[in-house]
Amino acid sequence: MNSAKHISLADWGLMVMLSVIWAGSFLFVGIAVKELSPLVIVLARVVLAAAGLVVLLVVTGTKLPRDRASWITIGGLSVLNNILPFILIVTGQTMIASGLASVINATTPLFGVAFIAMAGLEPLVARKVGGLLIGVAGVAIIKGGTLFGAGSQSIGILCCLGAAACYGLGSLWAKAKLKGISPVSAATGQLLCSSAIMMVFAFAFDDPWTLLDASLQGWLALLGLSLLATSFAYVIFYQVVQRAGPANVLLVTMMIPASAIAMGFLVLHETLEPREIIGALIIIGALVIIDGRVVSLLRRGGKTA
Repeated sequence: MNSAKHISLADWGLMVMLSVIWAGSFLFVGIAVKELSPLVIVLARVVLAAAGLVVLLVVTGTKLPRDRASWITIGGLSVLNNILPFILIVTGQTMIASGLASVINATTPLFGVAFIAMAGLEPLVARKVGGLLIGVAGVAIIKGGTLFGAGSQSIGILCCLGAAACYGLGSLWAKAKLKGISPVSAATGQLLCSSAIMMVFAFAFDDPWTLLDASLQGWLALLGLSLLATSFAYVIFYQVVQRAGPANVLLVTMMIPASAIAMGFLVLHETLEPREIIGALIIIGALVIIDGRVVSLLRRGGKTA
């Protein structure tokens, strides 16, 4: 497993780029929800992103899998990594600021650690338990009371927590099932499945034709959300995994909230309350503890001293 000290300058550049791109997804959603409904936004996101990756697939000569087992795995990923979390995040952002949504989304590794431990794939050591408890405390501080209280903020936070839980389940599903499928094939197949499912949902429960009435700003946000923050982000993500190792993707998660909060402040004129900033810092601290590298460095430093 790669550690932070083994990451090259080029790999750090890729991770920073990925964190900014993913942070931009919260900004793009914040713009799009002013004109379009969540189901319509998610439909446009997965269809346009799938189209972008299909082009990449053709250019690189990569083939989609043809066996049933692979498509069952990809179908599960499409639900857990695309459909459910995308709908929940966009719905949540109709009630809370984009920066706050990104902070809640940063709890994804907490859910991932918990689900993987529950499945018996990795042990839940004391350090990770401590990180999980601290992360929960951070979310509670952000809310300023019970998560199940009345008001749109509670619902928005719960939606984003639900999305993070879906991503956590997605990481468990991928760890257990995703084997022998190339990254580009998996991502393209995932978005193709998501597009087919969202077509049914959007036309059954919403009106996708409202896309025709979207403004230029709305369409630019959709294009940024789909082609930049989804298609291109997948390509960068797998580059990071291959070059820096999957363990270092957690570092990207820690970087996203700062960029998303800055974008929300500068472009959407959003602000966060002091308790939300404190809660965000606590959640990042929990991720640092779960990651373990800083703890290991401090221990080595103490022994050396």
